[in-house]
Amino acid sequence: MKYLALLTIVDAEKNRAVRPAHLQYVSDLYKQGKVFAAGPCVDGKGGLVIYECDSDEEGIRLANEDPIVTSGARTVEVRAWQTLDLPLPEEG
Repeated sequence: MKYLALLTIVDAEKNRAVRPAHLQYVSDLYKQGKVFAAGPCVDGKGGLVIYECDSDEEGIRLANEDPIVTSGARTVEVRAWQTLDLPLPEEG
């Protein structure tokens, strides 16, 4: 199951300081197969990480253990997400 973690910046100074540790955390989890995709929002207010986990508990834990969250630089909202099997079949 995939889990969306919306990371909203609440302290810009802390965010700048902790961002390298955040990026390393996400990169390490990607190498372990636990991150599907990640990146900043173009409005500059935060970013999104899509975790690939076996349970709700794991998805929530990984999102909340991110240094960017534990430092208080960003808040996180985690939601389970299901992808569609695209393309959809043609009707008719």
